[in-house]
Amino acid sequence: MKIIIAGAGEVGFHLAKLLSYESQEITLIDIDKDSLAYADTHLDIKVIRGDATSRAILKDARVEDSELFIAVTASETTNITACVLAKQLGSDKTIARITNTEFIRHKDELGFTKFGIDELISPESLAASEIELSLKQSSFKDAYEFEDGALKMAGLVLSSEALFVGKTVKEAAKIFPEIHFVPIAIQRFGAQNTIIPRGDTVFQKGDTVVFITTEDGGEELCRLTGKANRDIKNVMVLGGSKIGYKTARELAEKGINVKLFVENKERAFDFADDLPKVLVLHGDGKNVDLLDEENICDMDAFIAVGENSETNIMSCLVAKSKEVKKTIALVENMDYFELSQSVGIGTLINKKLLAANNIFRYIRKGEVVAMTKLNNMNAELLEFEVKASSAICNKYIKKLDFPRSAIIGGVIRDGIGQIALGDFKIREGDLVVVCSLLQSIKGVEKLFR
Repeated sequence: MKIIIAGAGEVGFHLAKLLSYESQEITLIDIDKDSLAYADTHLDIKVIRGDATSRAILKDARVEDSELFIAVTASETTNITACVLAKQLGSDKTIARITNTEFIRHKDELGFTKFGIDELISPESLAASEIELSLKQSSFKDAYEFEDGALKMAGLVLSSEALFVGKTVKEAAKIFPEIHFVPIAIQRFGAQNTIIPRGDTVFQKGDTVVFITTEDGGEELCRLTGKANRDIKNVMVLGGSKIGYKTARELAEKGINVKLFVENKERAFDFADDLPKVLVLHGDGKNVDLLDEENICDMDAFIAVGENSETNIMSCLVAKSKEVKKTIALVENMDYFELSQSVGIGTLINKKLLAANNIFRYIRKGEVVAMTKLNNMNAELLEFEVKASSAICNKYIKKLDFPRSAIIGGVIRDGIGQIALGDFKIREGDLVVVCSLLQSIKGVEKLFR
């Protein structure tokens, strides 16, 4: 697949890196010489220095032969313009990064597809939504929803209180026959490889386990793992960033009491004017004494979304020491992901990964509706729509030649999520959620073409 990326910043470089690993033909365009030089020496891609809104530059990149054009520069105007030009010059599909989330909410009304933009993404908006979902499923380390919660992904670390620790998946299924969840991926404590669980896989204390649950299965999972899904009423947010602003505004609109720390005085006053339902505080949220003065110990959740990953991590650790149950940190440095989880930070948010997940479904084969990469796991979670021509259509799951390193987590039929076992027959129009190790994705895709 020939893919052109305009913008060699954090999001563009990360996308180029991930897509190059997939053996895609990548061309990266940017006006910044240093950014391109770094990408050129570290990635197996083609780089072009120039303005992505230039017809000559797009022609040089052979935009007419591209199957996907992604504009993720820091300028919203540049991204929109570049996508319009790319479409006019022959690119099959275009995606623009934007900052004005009104464009996403009113995409159809504004008619972006009519003048050449197939998809709009906002990493900041995706991060704010991820935070909101994480608070909604507060007992889980990682969370994701398919079709407005018809099926949910829930990730957690098993403690000794989990009732099925020491049992195999098959044994647990016999003890809890009415369970509305299924394990789809396991990572052992201290190990690097991801396990796709089978009937003889034993749950162990310290395992990071990802489950697929039905709409009501989350509560059952909490009870059986000794977790408590607490109501979130009081939240402290650190960071005067776009994500901090969006998060504070959306949580306050849902009736949550929000305290927002903004270090920049002028920005703090602006936020206070724009967010009447939020208590905006001017001050350094890293100051432990100040956090104590604002009763951090009474918070149900602490969210650190400042510009500095290290500060976000340290602030969450301070919150954990004050016995705040739910902590969420924005971490831009991918190397910090594993470290942060090992020291006990609840949920990690990364804008680059969220943007990549949103875009990756366009390069997957078959009718991919949604997808997400599992944090710190060598696996992807994909939602496919079954077509009449799909090899999987009208077949029982137990009869499928399904890759061993992949598993069907559930099926959404007529808007209702179901845990699908061997005797379940797949039909046209079903939405099937699959967890697959990276090496098996191509085999899975063939079943849904």
